Amino acid sequence: MILNTVVYSTVTVMDLISVLFTLLFAIIIAKLITTNLRRTLKEKLSKEHLGILEKIINYSIIIFAFLSVLPVLGINTSGFLVAGGIIGIIIGFASQSIVGNMISGIFLMIERPVKIGNQVTIGDTSGFVEDINIMSTIIRTFDGLYVRIPNEKVFTNDITNLVVNVARRFEYVVGITYAGDADKAIGIIKKIIEEEPLALKNPEPAVFVDNLGDNAVNIIVRIWAPSTHWYGVKRKLLWIIKHTLEENGLEIAFPQSTVWFANEMKMRVND
Repeated sequence: MILNTVVYSTVTVMDLISVLFTLLFAIIIAKLITTNLRRTLKEKLSKEHLGILEKIINYSIIIFAFLSVLPVLGINTSGFLVAGGIIGIIIGFASQSIVGNMISGIFLMIERPVKIGNQVTIGDTSGFVEDINIMSTIIRTFDGLYVRIPNEKVFTNDITNLVVNVARRFEYVVGITYAGDADKAIGIIKKIIEEEPLALKNPEPAVFVDNLGDNAVNIIVRIWAPSTHWYGVKRKLLWIIKHTLEENGLEIAFPQSTVWFANEMKMRVND
């Protein structure tokens, strides 16, 4: 039969056809995987990064298929495998951080714990997410500094997303003097919160006496605000509360000490 005809060495026509079908099958599989990948990640990755990822997967599948058919063509791959293994070990040690960052970047883009524009805390770095690349994530700190964090560190660190929830709570401890009226202070603070349009009614704010300190009656104030405005509301209301309490004769307490002098006590005894 023509299929058993030897083309060269021990390679037959059937072997060539099987090689062609294997490579064609690998190309089809690579195309299907990259197409599905593009549909899944098109909204999570930039066009440039998605293109790089598609090429890596596509070429990896085709190269693997090509190496797998070499023995069918009568090509001894043992030498390639030994040399490739040695080179692979060297490259692996030299680029393990690069590979780790790339894989972590892919998982971050799929999982999406953070998005561009989010306010986050990653490890010891806090700020706005400016960009998420395959290899690294760029953070603009609240001081205006740009910090590049390798994706492997981002993926293995605790990530606090400050705006992923629609509401965020902040808290004050307002200390008034013991001579002040705590009930009056609580009423004033509640009224201030009610008049602030960005202070949420649900979850409900809380104002209550928490403890009797050494120098003050400490009132806890807990307020919820939209995550995108919470810092501005927090800064604004604290100043309003201070001024309003003082205008109503309620003094904000500060540390005080009473000192007794022994000589003065003796003089009072002699008198």
